[in-house]
Amino acid sequence: MKYTIAIFPGHEVQERANSYRKRYDSHYALIQPHMKLKWPFEATEQEIPEIVTHIENVARETEPFELTFHKIKTFYPTNPVIYFGVQDPTPLTSLHQLLSEGALGRDEKYVFLPHLTIGQDMNEDEFHDVYGRLKMINLNLHSQIDRISLLYQLGDKTWTTHQTFLLGKK
Repeated sequence: MKYTIAIFPGHEVQERANSYRKRYDSHYALIQPHMKLKWPFEATEQEIPEIVTHIENVARETEPFELTFHKIKTFYPTNPVIYFGVQDPTPLTSLHQLLSEGALGRDEKYVFLPHLTIGQDMNEDEFHDVYGRLKMINLNLHSQIDRISLLYQLGDKTWTTHQTFLLGKK
């Protein structure tokens, strides 16, 4: 089965992201606005208990933090994806590095760059038009992050939560 680990930002960020995603993101109906901490990976039912234990340990050692989404950016020309950029990605990068050890020590398809996708799978003209309009927007959206989620993909390509992990020592 295919799994991923993600953060779901607060309500204000989700609403703003969805105002763009419903028009520009082909994955809008498959998952709510999120930030992947691990690229999707395959795991068996037998591997999940070890993966869950690893995530629990990382979550326990990671204190909650605040994210500020400050700009709309793109991966173009590498990939025509439009996303909310994070002002200080340090907490996310640290969390990604910790999660990428032990039971989740796998090769990644891409270099980790924290982002929240708001547009993808557009033709080139539409991409340039949309990004040309959105890149001038100053977001200044804040979200308190106090949990991470292990998700799995269903047969219809939608993602659902397997387990949520609170950050910090409780």
